[in-house]
Formats: sequence, structure tokens, C-alpha cells
Amino acid sequence: MKPYLYFLSLFFCLNGAAQETKHNALYKDRADAMFHKIWNHYRVQQYPGLFSENYPSGKKVSLDYFQGANVDAKAVSFLWPFSGMFSAANVLVRYPDLKSKYNQYLDTLTTGVSAYRDTTRSPVGYQAYPATLEKSDRYYDDNALVCIDYLEAYLNTKDQKYITKAKEVFDFILSGWDDQLGGGVYWLEGHKDQKPACSNGMSTLAALKLYQCTNDPVYLNWGKKFYNWMHDTLRNPDGIYYNDVKMDGKPNGVYYTYNTGSMLEASVLLYQFTKESKYLKEAELVAANSYRFFSNRNKSLDRHFNIDLPWFVTVLFRGYEALYHINQNPVYINAVASDLDKAWKKSADQYGFLTAKWATDEASKKKPKWLLDQACIAELYARMSLLNIKNK
Repeated sequence: MKPYLYFLSLFFCLNGAAQETKHNALYKDRADAMFHKIWNHYRVQQYPGLFSENYPSGKKVSLDYFQGANVDAKAVSFLWPFSGMFSAANVLVRYPDLKSKYNQYLDTLTTGVSAYRDTTRSPVGYQAYPATLEKSDRYYDDNALVCIDYLEAYLNTKDQKYITKAKEVFDFILSGWDDQLGGGVYWLEGHKDQKPACSNGMSTLAALKLYQCTNDPVYLNWGKKFYNWMHDTLRNPDGIYYNDVKMDGKPNGVYYTYNTGSMLEASVLLYQFTKESKYLKEAELVAANSYRFFSNRNKSLDRHFNIDLPWFVTVLFRGYEALYHINQNPVYINAVASDLDKAWKKSADQYGFLTAKWATDEASKKKPKWLLDQACIAELYARMSLLNIKNK
């Protein structure tokens, strides 16, 4: 039986404990193995807690995820790919037999992320490149990711320090909110040219997770404000989210899986917190329509989704996972699992790292592999395995 098919079989037949344990071990072992492989190959020894942007490193690689011109990879990674390791550790630490080991990883990653914390500007926030090495821009979506990582670490450890850190980050995010276009935050500090789904969708989740961790209604209210702005400004009629809106009020008709994924998860959280059925109805609509919208229409590729970025699909999976806990519908979970299993077998390079977009050609396998593309594999497999464990 292929691993992803096991999710469906749970609902149609009884399986022996040995088979279920073996299946759990498969995904868990892949997650743990990938995390360790990244840890051993990407860490930069002279900068404790930090990683290289790519592996193999040392080759000139141009990065295109910044405001303005492309930027060359530097001595260590930028904050966005670093956050992928923080997120992966936050899932792997949930296994009882791995908890002690991954608590140590979380401690190291907390030290690492603190290198990006910039105290020279007010309010304090996290910049794109370590502040200990140079001054760089501060992106609101990066900060939302840091906030979410801290809150997940709190949920896993109950260490109050993570709440304190998350609140500080959220204050920085709110400094980017204004009434232009009816609300929302910009992409990066000091550039008021667009309000993107990435910043506002992740800020929605940051606010809602702060409420989850603190029970402070201030954060629930902010979560609703971000959610309503996203819903009213960047949602298309089918529940798929535009990438951004420029200051002329026209949305940018480009779609990425993670923008819709963040709002899917937010809808589920709001349903859990408020018990208002409209949020569950919205979540189910967004899940169904995103599955159709982002599906692979080139059947020669033999997979369910067009992979924009593996990490983007991971964020969409988090939304499917959140909804799965409510309605127990395994279809979307199985689709991502199927695609990932095929990538694991067909897209790996000589080191065992997967290609960008899970391509299978030899040219893609020979290219340096981006940190974020690998960290999300550990997170995805860990999440899939835990889903199975929770549904024995």
C-alpha cells in the first residue's frame, strides 16, 4: 500500500496496529531524517544557530524574493528560509520520544532567530538578514512568520518567554497598519506601494494564535480585522486570494497557494474560537475551490497540484490539516501526501534533497537546493505522520 493511501483506508476498513505503526514510522522517519540532513549540511559553523541559503553553498545564486532588484546569496540565509527550520522543529517536537532532542533544537533556533532582531529602529522588529552582520529591510510577512513560530514554540513548551517575544513582534506588525485601502499592512517597512496577501494573511494567523495562547480578546479582535480586510480586499469570488493590491485599489491577479492556505487556516481558527458557522462554511468552500484551482491540469506530470513553491504548498496543507480536524475529510490531505511521496522518490538529488517545484529532470537535480524547499519537507512529513497518529 502506498503511504498516502493509508489515510483513506482508515475510513473504510480496520487495519492492524502493526501496519499503522509501520506507516506512522515511515513518515516520521522521513521527517526526522530530512531535518537532520539539513542540520548537518546547511549549518554555518562560524555563525551559531544560522544556516546557508543553499546547498551546496559557495555557488553564485541570485534571490528574487525581495523588493526591487535580485540579491545574491550571502554568508548565511535570509530570515524567510531560516523560519522553515523553526517551523519544522515545532512539529517534530510534538513526538514524545523526540521531544527532548527537538527542545534542544528549538533552543538553538531561538538563538539563531535572535540574530535577525533589530533594536536600532523603533519599534523593535526582525530584519531580513541578521542584524548582527548588517542592516537590512524589515518585512512584515517575515515578522509574522517569526511571531507564529514563537507561538507554536509556546504551545509545545509552555515557556512564557515565547509569548513575550511574540507580543513584541506583533507590535512591530501593527506599526505597518494604516487606513489606506481600508486597512491592512504593507510588505515592508517604509515602502507604501502595495498591501500583499502574504503580510496580511500571516498577520491574521499571528493575531489568532496570540489569542489562542493568551485568551486576550485584543488579539481576537485584531485577527478579525486582518481577516475581514483580506476577505473584502483580496478574495476573489471563488475564495481564492489575489497576491496583493496596489495603492490604486486594483488587485494583482496572481495567485499562490500559500495566500489562500493562510486564510483557510484562519477561517478554521475563527470557527473554533467563535463557533460561528459562517467561518466553517467559508473554510469548506475555500478548501474545495483551492483544490480545484491549484490542481495540475497537465496529467503527464502525474500529480494533483501545480507546485509553485513546496513551502507555499505546505502552508496550504496547514489549512487542509486544520479543516481535517473538524470535518475528517481526507481528500485534500491525501492529495498533498501523494504528490510529496512521488517527489521523495523521483526528485531527490545525490544528497537526498528535493528539487524546486519537485521537478524530476537531471538539470534541476544538479542545481543548489534552497533551504526553505528542504525544511518544509521535514515539516510536511511530520504533520502527515502526526495526523495518522491522532486518528488511530
